[in-house]
Amino acid sequence: MKLFLYLFILCCSATFAKAQNSRFVTEGKIEFERKVNLHAQITGDDSWTEEFKKRIPQFKTTYFNLTFNNSKTLYQPGRELTDNNKLWEQPAEDNIIYTDLDKQSAVSQKRIFEKTFLIQDSTRKILWKLTDERKTIAGFECRRANALILDSIYIVAFYTEEIIPEGGPESFSGLPGMILGVAIPHEHITWFATKLTAMVVKDTDFKIPVKGNKMNNAGLKESIKNSLKDWGKYGDQFLKAAML
Repeated sequence: MKLFLYLFILCCSATFAKAQNSRFVTEGKIEFERKVNLHAQITGDDSWTEEFKKRIPQFKTTYFNLTFNNSKTLYQPGRELTDNNKLWEQPAEDNIIYTDLDKQSAVSQKRIFEKTFLIQDSTRKILWKLTDERKTIAGFECRRANALILDSIYIVAFYTEEIIPEGGPESFSGLPGMILGVAIPHEHITWFATKLTAMVVKDTDFKIPVKGNKMNNAGLKESIKNSLKDWGKYGDQFLKAAML
């Protein structure tokens, strides 16, 4: 009986210690690495295409910071790389996105070629399908989810329940925890968290973007389609990039 009580107490102590060591983060800042495979995006088998690929690096890497608390997130450009490739720029590469998680609304500032747009709309509704696949990202155990956005774009996301707010990079959200990784295989783009900085975040830390022509997502899509209607396959590619 004494042995049973001893083992029971030992087991409870271990469980308590494990619970004490668990991380449940509600506020802080996450750095995301955004990587685009430029060579995969530039299609064609002519000599000009091959020569252009030789002049640019295969990948373009940029960094963004996601500041968050229980009810809000702010996604914006982070540290710069001095050797970043400027020869192949796409629409909406340096977005600033403020999201109110409670109200399920977002304000996005997007630079698309020579114009800046201010998009005020509800958050994107994504029908996620959870899987059993697991992956460790920035020290957090994440679970995989799949979905389709914009009717036909297949995306893969990894989220962690150890970070409570249900946000993520760009306009990706809606999973039961923070999204730390997103991959869009057919568009050759990924976002993955590199580190988390635990910190107190105040409401004054969320600087809502205000610059740009105001419209909603439907208006933005129509405006871009009209501007790029004669661009062929690259027009479709740039439209997708702008709407992500």
